[in-house]
Amino acid sequence: MADTKQAERKAARLAREIKAFSGKHGGAEGQLAHIGQAGTRIVLVGEDGGWGDLVAPSYAIAQQAAEQAGLTLHEEFDGEFAAKVKTGPYEWTRMAGIQLGGPSNG
Repeated sequence: MADTKQAERKAARLAREIKAFSGKHGGAEGQLAHIGQAGTRIVLVGEDGGWGDLVAPSYAIAQQAAEQAGLTLHEEFDGEFAAKVKTGPYEWTRMAGIQLGGPSNG
């Protein structure tokens, strides 16, 4: 019973964070990605192109949080969905730095 209550509280907390992100970015859509023992990543993409993510301890909790927040979920992070993401110089130099052994901006 305690595990169920704890899962419900975690889902509710994540739902509040999803709603806050959505409010800040004019709405949002998402995708759930299993990341092994760490849980499930909730990838968020705002209507303004802003993006972020949250991590839930399980797929079930991530799904429950998304439902509570009214988040539209995509099955995959495919081309059309990914095209909504806006990246800036920070992301490009960080990605290049990681790939090419240059500065990581970290």
